[in-house]
Amino acid sequence: MYKNQLDLVFSALADPARRGMLEQLAGGESNVGTLAKPHAMSQPAISKHLRVLERAGLIQRTRRGREHRIRVDPRPIEAASTWIGHYARFWKQQFDAIDAYLKAHEKDIHTNIQPKELQK
Repeated sequence: MYKNQLDLVFSALADPARRGMLEQLAGGESNVGTLAKPHAMSQPAISKHLRVLERAGLIQRTRRGREHRIRVDPRPIEAASTWIGHYARFWKQQFDAIDAYLKAHEKDIHTNIQPKELQK
């Protein structure tokens, strides 16, 4: 996934209404009206949220007559999850290394730390 695509995904996921729509779509394809019901916003606002999700590649829209059918596309979320997983593993390794260092030097650390009154 290209960096700008990843930016679009994270930006789209930053809004609770859009995350809610994706949760609804996890249950299967839906129409715009059904997606709009749980959200207290105008039809133009719903359409704007759907365009953001569509631009990020998180949803796909098809037309059946006048009705727009929306379904989730999990690939961008999977790519974002992979990106997050990479950095989660990196930071876990860093924290594990610090933990191992502290455990290996625990005795030295405790003997070299003195209250301020004793450091005079």
